[in-house]
This record gives sequence, structure tokens and C-alpha cells, in this order.
Amino acid sequence: MSVLSHKRRSLLALPAAAAALSLLAACGKKEVSFIGSDISGTKLGQDMAMQDASGKLRTLADYKGKVAVVFFGYTQCPDVCPTSMAALAEAMELLGKDADKVQVVMISVDPERDTPEVLSAYVQAFNPAFVGLTGTPEQLSKTAKSFKAYYAKSPGAKPDQYSMDHASSFYIIDKDGEARVLVNGSASPQDIAADIKQLL
Repeated sequence: MSVLSHKRRSLLALPAAAAALSLLAACGKKEVSFIGSDISGTKLGQDMAMQDASGKLRTLADYKGKVAVVFFGYTQCPDVCPTSMAALAEAMELLGKDADKVQVVMISVDPERDTPEVLSAYVQAFNPAFVGLTGTPEQLSKTAKSFKAYYAKSPGAKPDQYSMDHASSFYIIDKDGEARVLVNGSASPQDIAADIKQLL
């Protein structure tokens, strides 16, 4: 009888032990609740490798220690990109001093026209701290696939008058270089800032 009781007590203790281990594992980790979609654990963007204004190859590892916000766009975009960049600029203003802990990165889906100089001037018109990354078509293809980001050339009346179709979401990367949140491109600056704050 005592053997059965001992076994029963051991079995009953297992869930409690598991719960305790779970609490210990979570110890020190900040509870987060995002407005955007939680993409923790997806490893999106790990193969990012694009060139900055100086021609230096940049990966997510270069922005570790800061929360990075990655956006795919291009300088000749008529509406979506300037609206999105303006929203990011306003989100930085809402963050105040915490904006120093954030790096906004725009990756060009139009490397043919977006030279490092052109792209850098474009993004810095919205905020001097913003970074523009461009590169070869091969670098862009690999980087976009890494983020599962869509882009495609849309022919115009003349060969040089094409436009680029592209996804307009914001990828928020935590200080460890891990993708955490996917924010809709039409999100308000307030919502963008709120999700960034969760990771600061």
C-alpha cells in the first residue's frame, strides 16, 4: 500500500516539477505582447547580406545590441515607401531618447537604380540615422528569400520606367539579431513604436 502511495505521489509531483522548471527557464525574460504578428523563432533574415552607403557588406549581426526595423522598398516608389518611411520617422520621434537604441534599415528592391548614394540620401531625408542597404540582384534575391519578402519588376511604357511590386511589412529584430515581430505596412507610428518598446 505504501509503495502505491509513493508511486502516486511521484506521478502527481511530475506536473508540479515541470511547471517549476518552466518558471525557472522563463526567469529573467521579459513578457511581451505584440500588436503585430509574433514571428519569434522563425529565424527570418538570418541570410541578410547587403551593402551600405560605403559599400560595406552588412548582416543582422552588425546591428546586434539595437532593435532593428527592416523594410523593403525603393526610392522611386510613388506612395507606399514614402508613407512607410514617414511612419517610421514618426515612430522614432515617439520613442524619444529610446530611438538611439533602434536602427531603421531600408533594403532596396531596385538595386539597378538605387545606388548606395541615392538610397542613403533618400532614407536620411526621413531621419539622419536611417540606413539604406542595396547590392547586386543576387544579394537581394538571397536576402529577400531569407525574410520571405516578395518583390517583382513591373514593366512600364519604357524600359527605364518600370516600377517594383513589393511587400510593405516591417520586420522588427531584437537586440540579439532575432526576428520577433512582423508589423503591417499600414500600421500607425504609435503601434510601431509600441512593438519596438517591447524589445528595448
